[in-house]
Amino acid sequence: MTDAAELRRRTQELLAAHPPATTARLDLLRARFDAGLAWVHYPEGLGGLGAPRSLQAVVDAGLEAAGAPDNDPRRIGIGLGMAAPTILQYGTEEQRRRFLRPLWTGEEVWCQLFSEPGAGSDLAALGTRAVRVDGDGWVVDGQKVWTSSAHAARWAILIARTDPDVPKHRGITYFVCDMTDPGVEVRPLRQITGEAEFNEVFLTGVRIPDSHRLGEVGDGWRVAQTTLNNERVAIGGMRLPREGGMIGPVARTWRERPELRTHDLHQRLLGLWVEAEVARLAGERLRQQLVAGQPGPEGAGMKLGFARLNQQISGLEVELLGAEGLLYDDWTMRRPELVDFTGREAGYRYLRSKGNSIEGGTSEVLLNIVAERVLGLPAEPRTDKDVAWKDLAR
Repeated sequence: MTDAAELRRRTQELLAAHPPATTARLDLLRARFDAGLAWVHYPEGLGGLGAPRSLQAVVDAGLEAAGAPDNDPRRIGIGLGMAAPTILQYGTEEQRRRFLRPLWTGEEVWCQLFSEPGAGSDLAALGTRAVRVDGDGWVVDGQKVWTSSAHAARWAILIARTDPDVPKHRGITYFVCDMTDPGVEVRPLRQITGEAEFNEVFLTGVRIPDSHRLGEVGDGWRVAQTTLNNERVAIGGMRLPREGGMIGPVARTWRERPELRTHDLHQRLLGLWVEAEVARLAGERLRQQLVAGQPGPEGAGMKLGFARLNQQISGLEVELLGAEGLLYDDWTMRRPELVDFTGREAGYRYLRSKGNSIEGGTSEVLLNIVAERVLGLPAEPRTDKDVAWKDLAR
């Protein structure tokens, strides 16, 4: 059984063999993965040691103290938080060994091809088609939308309809798509901030080998639930220090600009500060629950709270700053790989937070998930549940 002492010993061995001051960043990250210190709860040979997930902090602390580089987790968050756990659970041994190492080191960026113009909140209604050809491959045609990092990604996790003759949840299959293949076209979606961090992706005759299928044919909805549950935990359960996230800039402005203070704003700030701290502690509790297994529907509740809280905090910040809060620095279209909530002005935070209740599952859909899967309330009536997808009104 790998314990904390054993992990400290392995960490020191890694650092002795690959001193951070003299070892190239990528070489050190590769060596860390091969030593089983990337994500210690993964199996041996796949970046882990089969150790308890809670012991990852032991490794991280030792490497951070030595000045070792991390794998820039924000840049590769979709791969780490969504693709990797899905590949681990449903991938073949060959798929795991091919994809997990360059995914973790950041050599290959991933994106998520799920939502469509006509299948956002009702994701199972998706119409992108995958047709089997030659017995060993698939041809995919369709359009995806709101795809973060598609302009920087090498690989994508993709769900497509493979059987239109069965109800919508049962005719979906899950694939890994090479974003450099012919027929993949990425177009920017410009947002209210001026940025285009999201994309729409057009798939025209894209050939995907059957070896890049995850799970069984027609079982893609079940596979996708692993991805979606992990996505909500990744968004709603981000680890933050006290006064981290969007509450930090507001609290700092309050302390540094006493001339802006009013009694009413003070009361609202105190309430939001307490809510932000509750959300932070709830996120810690959620991560502790992950130690015991796969994430459940509780992540939907965290993501709901994250969206609502960010929008309320950013609104208060703009109100606190008055006319100054309406200033915005640059409307030029940018193509960022990362969203910078705290390094920009208040006007940016206010505008960007509007997307929090859409991305990663709309708040309306997440409310249904919490009601039905967490609270056990009666399911909302669904008249299309047993209707073949081809017969649905569109």
